[in-house]
Amino acid sequence: MDPALLTLLRCPVTQQSLRLITAAEAVNLGLEAKPVLLREDASVYYIFEDHGFPLVLPGTGKPVPGR
Repeated sequence: MDPALLTLLRCPVTQQSLRLITAAEAVNLGLEAKPVLLREDASVYYIFEDHGFPLVLPGTGKPVPGR
C-alpha cells in the first residue's frame, strides 16, 4: 500500500489513524494471518478485500479479540 495513501486513511467512526500491520503481527493479536489495517487504539481492525483495497466504511471494522 502506498505510504502516502495510508497517512490519509482514518477510522470512519473515530477518525483515529490506521496503520498497516503484517500477517505476523495480526497472528500475535489473534487475527487471521494476513495484513490488516489496525486502528490507533488497537481495538478495531479493517480487512482488505479480495481485490486488494481496504474496506474502511462505518460498520465494517471488527473488534480485536480480547480488547
